[in-house]
Amino acid sequence: MVFKNRRKRDKGKNESLVTHTVPNSKVAEEYRTIRTNLQFSSVNSKDKTIVITSPRFGEGKSTVAANLAVSIAQQGEKVLLIDADLRKPAIHEIFQLENTIGLTNVLSGEKVMEGAVKKTGIGRLHVLTSGPVPFNPAELLSSVVMETLIQKVMEQYDIILIDSPPILEVADTSILADRCDGALLVINYNHTMNEDAIEAKRILSFTKGKLVGAILNNKV
Repeated sequence: MVFKNRRKRDKGKNESLVTHTVPNSKVAEEYRTIRTNLQFSSVNSKDKTIVITSPRFGEGKSTVAANLAVSIAQQGEKVLLIDADLRKPAIHEIFQLENTIGLTNVLSGEKVMEGAVKKTGIGRLHVLTSGPVPFNPAELLSSVVMETLIQKVMEQYDIILIDSPPILEVADTSILADRCDGALLVINYNHTMNEDAIEAKRILSFTKGKLVGAILNNKV
């Protein structure tokens, strides 16, 4: 299933959250369409944990993850957005949140989950930012603590969206997709090479999480 998102490249991070700042816009409506399509794709068994990734850096996956999280929360569901891109985190910038405490602090045992999750001021949407960039991201994400964290938040939230690194750049995303229900692949119309999109789809097919769809970003 391919979803089109005609978002033009934003000049700044503050303009990225269109589903919140301009909820009546055409772009916000397209995110609502993506939200609806996701619901229909998992009508028999709801996908509670979804990894959002892209083939390479710079394809807009974090902006897509943030806006999709807002759109789902606007429908009344309790949403947790986790920034698991521990190499180039961006979610804290999009929501203008401090990032001194986040996922890495929880995974290293410095903080409990409840002390790291942040309110956004947007309905029922909470965010777990990345926290300080670690030297061993793959090891942290493959840890038992991460697996336990996912199981714990599944009991507290209706849906968990996980912003993960580009799947062709590092092994982190394959680790996460193996522990989640599904994966969304963000492809940039003006940026992604065809062979990268095909290879990303192939790698995701080896994980336990099903590929629930692809989002064609920046399609004018």
